[in-house]
Amino acid sequence: MSESESVDEWPSAEQKAKNVAQATALREQAKAGGLRFSVYLPPEMADWLLGLIEKGEFSDPGEAAYVMLQTQKELEPHEDLRRELFIRMLQTGAEDDSQPGIPLEDFFKKLKEELAVPHTPAIWQRD
Repeated sequence: MSESESVDEWPSAEQKAKNVAQATALREQAKAGGLRFSVYLPPEMADWLLGLIEKGEFSDPGEAAYVMLQTQKELEPHEDLRRELFIRMLQTGAEDDSQPGIPLEDFFKKLKEELAVPHTPAIWQRD
């Protein structure tokens, strides 16, 4: 997502095309030297990840991203396992959710309201 896009907007067709073009242009360079990028994590996910680092499971957010993306890459050819995992995650989420559901329009309205409140994200600094 570019600096000019707000967090609560889905990428437009034009932005998606720019992203595809940028990925294509960077592919050869990335094959030779890797890829660096920044990632925004919403508060709950950031808290979860920092907890894993505090427990010593990862040394920093970059290591966590690498391990998790590597796991995803290894699962990619196993459609049946990915489907089963997705079903289990949905079932677990449904079992853990004691709150009544809300209409989709209300959910998106509440999400936009929450995203409209300005927050300053914490930034991990490498030494």
